[in-house]
Amino acid sequence: MMKRGITYRSTRGGARGVSFREALLTGLAPDGGLFVPESIPVIPPEIPREAADFPALAAEVLTRWLAAEVPPDRLSALSRDAFSFPVPLVPLLGKGWEGVSVLELFHGPTLSFKDFGARAMARLMGHFLEASDERLTILVATSGDTGSAVADGFAGMDNIRVVLLYPKGQVSPTQERQLIVRRPGVRSFAVAGTFDDCQRMVKAAFVDPETAALGLSSANSINIGRLLPQMLYYFRAGRQRGEEVVFSVPSGNLGNLTGGLLAALSGLPVRRFLAAHNANDFFPNVLAGRAETPKASRRTLSNAMDVGAPSNFERITALLGPEEMQARIWGTSVADRATVASMRRVYEETGYLADPHTAVGLEAVRRYRAETGDATPAVVLATAHPAKFPETVERVLGFSPETPERLAALMHRPTNAAALAPTPAALKERLLAHV
Repeated sequence: MMKRGITYRSTRGGARGVSFREALLTGLAPDGGLFVPESIPVIPPEIPREAADFPALAAEVLTRWLAAEVPPDRLSALSRDAFSFPVPLVPLLGKGWEGVSVLELFHGPTLSFKDFGARAMARLMGHFLEASDERLTILVATSGDTGSAVADGFAGMDNIRVVLLYPKGQVSPTQERQLIVRRPGVRSFAVAGTFDDCQRMVKAAFVDPETAALGLSSANSINIGRLLPQMLYYFRAGRQRGEEVVFSVPSGNLGNLTGGLLAALSGLPVRRFLAAHNANDFFPNVLAGRAETPKASRRTLSNAMDVGAPSNFERITALLGPEEMQARIWGTSVADRATVASMRRVYEETGYLADPHTAVGLEAVRRYRAETGDATPAVVLATAHPAKFPETVERVLGFSPETPERLAALMHRPTNAAALAPTPAALKERLLAHV
């Protein structure tokens, strides 16, 4: 057990020695940077192998990171509560897909991998705010799935309210319904712009003294508290495979990939990470050695990954540096036409029904193996349930996926959303008016 806690620093050098509690509750460093750990604990290989189930594994790994600030018995109870859903690893059965498995991360309440981070964060924040009169406003920019996971995970919590910003018309109808369903303590805003506009507005609010004084925090992947829970399912897959693997990660803001890198830096044997992007190709271009600057996001079928300027690029660079980043990560950009072809190919060859985001990850594996000849067993992270994209599945495969009961129930619940201009001033006005 650790005797002193792991501390965090800003990627921009303006803060050092910050506790996990402070990093979690503030979200963004005061200098605008992202928090990264100043040291990384080694996770003994027997922990993933010997854990009885996923919540037990989660508690054991988180204890190595957080025991100095959260008692192990509390972490165990938190993990049981937060991760109360299955995390199956499904092998693909079909010619050309030998050794490829899909890690299904979409069996939580909102049918997205974001449930892991959001539910754990809500419970950790609740732990730290117990017996306190401190109040927080969780400010979230979402390109699809983060917002609904945060809204579900934090709804009705004492001392915490949630403000969601999403780009109007750039999420699927099902995703939008999940975002705007009325929940206690949650307010949603449809921004007349892109996800990059939403993200820019959120970052501006954090560094504006007037709005920062309102007690702002974040629950998207700029918050280190989102990444530690996302690290856990990499250990889950590695444990079941029992060998070094390649992880293919559908990527947008690069938080999911950063969670995997933290797992690898903690000792999980990973052959390579595949950064599977859609047409928003900033990071694959960087990995290929091409000079690149962030550009406006482009709309695609895999909309939750429509990020032109990924925030966690700064964090990955701080953790690895350019040379190690290129050694550990291979990247590719999958356009919509190739995404559709991947959905169709995988279904026809294996019978597996993938949503557009997972299809990008599957195509990345196919390309990586063809380019490198590396047949190392591969795990593709399935980040969203295909039922969240019925229009795309119907158009590509000619049928609609079965709708889970918890998703169907949303269609009959009241909603609560308002329009918002895509400017920091518009958000500031709403926040100062207490939303």
